[in-house]
Amino acid sequence: MTEGLSGGRAFALLTDGTQIEIRRIGPADLDAVRKLHEGLCEESLYLRFFGLNRAMAGEVAARVCRADGDDHAALGAWLHGDLVGVAEYEPTGVPGEAEIAMAVADRMHHRGVGTLLLEHLGSLARANGVVAFRADTLPENSAMLRVFADAGLPARQRTSRGVVELTIPLVCDDGYLDAVAERERRADVASLEPLLRPRSVVVIGASRKRGTVGAELLRNIVAGGFKGAVYAVNPHCAGGDLHGVPCVATLADLPEAADLAVVTVPAPSVPGVAAACGRFGISALVVVSAGLSADQGRGLLAACREHGMRLVGPNCLGIANTGHRLDATFAARPPAFGGAGVAVQSGGVGIALIEELSRLGVGVSTFASVGDKYDVSVNDLLMWWESDDTTRLGVLHVESFGNPRKFARTARRVAAKMPLLTVLAGRSAPGTRAAASHTAAAATPELTRRALFEQAGIVAVDDLGELVDAAALLATQPLPAGPRVAVVSNAGGAGVLAADACADAGLAVPVLDGATRRVLARVLPSCAAVGNPVDTTAAVSAGAFREAIELAAADGAVDAVLALVAPTALGDLRGALRNCRKPMAAVVLGQAETVMINDDAVPCYAYPENAARALARAWRYAHGREVPQEPPAAPPGLLPDDAAAVIGGFLAGEPDGGWLPPAETYRLLESYGLPVAPWRWARTEDEAAAAARDLGGAVALKAHVPAVVHKTAAGALELGLDGEDAVRAAYRRLSERFGDDMEGMLVQAMADPGVEVLCGAVQEEVFGAVVVFGAGGVDADALADRAARLAPLTPRDAAELIRAPRLSALLLGHSARPAGDTERLRDVLLRLSRLAADHPEISELDLNPTIVRPDGVVAVDARVRLVPRRTWDPYLRRLR
Repeated sequence: MTEGLSGGRAFALLTDGTQIEIRRIGPADLDAVRKLHEGLCEESLYLRFFGLNRAMAGEVAARVCRADGDDHAALGAWLHGDLVGVAEYEPTGVPGEAEIAMAVADRMHHRGVGTLLLEHLGSLARANGVVAFRADTLPENSAMLRVFADAGLPARQRTSRGVVELTIPLVCDDGYLDAVAERERRADVASLEPLLRPRSVVVIGASRKRGTVGAELLRNIVAGGFKGAVYAVNPHCAGGDLHGVPCVATLADLPEAADLAVVTVPAPSVPGVAAACGRFGISALVVVSAGLSADQGRGLLAACREHGMRLVGPNCLGIANTGHRLDATFAARPPAFGGAGVAVQSGGVGIALIEELSRLGVGVSTFASVGDKYDVSVNDLLMWWESDDTTRLGVLHVESFGNPRKFARTARRVAAKMPLLTVLAGRSAPGTRAAASHTAAAATPELTRRALFEQAGIVAVDDLGELVDAAALLATQPLPAGPRVAVVSNAGGAGVLAADACADAGLAVPVLDGATRRVLARVLPSCAAVGNPVDTTAAVSAGAFREAIELAAADGAVDAVLALVAPTALGDLRGALRNCRKPMAAVVLGQAETVMINDDAVPCYAYPENAARALARAWRYAHGREVPQEPPAAPPGLLPDDAAAVIGGFLAGEPDGGWLPPAETYRLLESYGLPVAPWRWARTEDEAAAAARDLGGAVALKAHVPAVVHKTAAGALELGLDGEDAVRAAYRRLSERFGDDMEGMLVQAMADPGVEVLCGAVQEEVFGAVVVFGAGGVDADALADRAARLAPLTPRDAAELIRAPRLSALLLGHSARPAGDTERLRDVLLRLSRLAADHPEISELDLNPTIVRPDGVVAVDARVRLVPRRTWDPYLRRLR
């Protein structure tokens, strides 16, 4: 069973945003399945069974409801406790092929029930080794033909004797995932309408006392000018107005079921209040209340699922939609209207971002403090912004991830439309602990987070100040076409600092064209420097300074302008800081604010370093957006069946998993074409000597002791053994050292020296397969010079991974060292990533050291740890 059906069930959204439950069907569902088929109209019966025999319902129900096995699976879709759809598959007799059949209640046609069942049943079938579905349908069954045609799967069909025969390969390629994502976006946005564009709001737990969460939140809704109906529920204040709105004792006393309920009651009361909201017909909840126990949390979520309510929180600041004039938060000041969507887990971070974006004039379109994110998460907000014409910039604060693979794919799609910014939370050990306790979820390591954000096209910064700096520029300026910056300054020393800051940020400060320099020399005072940086001198007039900016921007070697002003008594140059034909960042030395946006929509920074970093962030985002997306690599010669045989054979004897023995480790690596130094396995001294003769030249002996992982530290390694006497002596030393604990010996040819690197993979509990690359050898952990990417890698991912660590300078070569074979190294990383992605049983894989030489790449040591398979479909449509 895939983890998409945890506990045998999942919740998902129909096309109109309605929640349904999808779960396994078993013997207890016999009556429900029979009634579903008996209730089909004559046309549906004919299309489903090619006839009108209603008595077949019992026979079908008995077949569908038998216990699942390797040859059969059935899923049902349930709406408010009623079975509204069934899908099943049965073997056809062709290996890897199964016949699919489904039925949907007449009243639920054209709402996406069949498509959801197809997606979930396909995911389950893939996990069980089915590679294709087969379906037979009548030509007039246009609804079912449309389900298969629109699924995103490469269905093939032919008509024989009046029946359409379809073969549907269960691929999971970009075409299919894009189709699923588009269906998910439409359904998700529909489900969020009552939450983010409600027609009416009720605050449950609103208090008369000022300074309480309920009171201030209700007052903010009223003060914000929300145009819909607003109510309060508080039995102690019932019968009159509370902060300007009608107050009733219970939900039942309301004149209507509000779209949105904001809950501020004490934690023990939350599950009961949520259930009452559901029974009354409320569509969405924002639960501000904090401190829920595990049982209370389960009760809250169960009520939301039972009644189909979307949920923000608990433990949150609230939500806002400035275009809808909704401020359902307890922030001190309302967010200003604008173009930045903001989604945060921490309410405190949310308050800071609202304040800063409002102060800058960027403003906020929609805001959600998702808190403990039982349901609505950052993924939902990304899809909302993607569909929203107001949002031009997304700002995220994410402390933990429920489904990072889907997050990355969604974010990459949204980042193609607008810049997405985030701050890395939990980077230090104390920060990680704080993040985990704050969100009741384990934060993920910095290395993996950076990989996720990089591959998703998100601009990731280290602190809130950098995030605000980057947002100010990205919200106001066009994207740079390249990394080349012209620095124009009225203070030479400060201009040099600005040029240094650009270089530190990875930008270039090119020499301006000769024609540009000649015109600048005519425009500026005689002692001005017109190279780059341009020093206009303090004596420059505002008009000449403005003209210098325009001339620098017009230079063909310039992609952006950094204009720096040092205030003097000779004149105020700030009026010259207006937009030019290229992206522009300004620096006003002595400015009180770290960043502000002037009346001409130019971001003005207090320090050149801030401006340069913001320009660099904008360039990297622009560059990443322009690079075409490419699929993960599929190197030639991969033998996944051979790898599966090695893995399956080991786990059959070690069902709890463990470290794979050396010989099996190397066979596993070789099945994916990973280059390992020639080796032989030996159990006796004579076998070791014979293996050394067979390999020729100097060899290494590596004792295999199950309890030893790090051979060098344990003294389980003998290197540079040349000749039979040396090999035998080394074998005896290792045998004496480890005695009966030694199960054998790996004899391996010594490799020529080169740059030692680590190539590895790990299965993260949350992130899945992650490839790690960096400095290798015995000092790998001490150097901590490494980078990571989520598997499977694209060729571009692999190339970027090689360039990311500091040791890349050695691989690229210099005057005293020839360049390593980086093409072969890239191939190694691609093969390694496929191995880890194809076989989730691989929990850890280290090729350390892997030696990179000008003439090739070879791994000289390897270890692999296996665990029982964890089946997980990150792209399956389901709610959290």
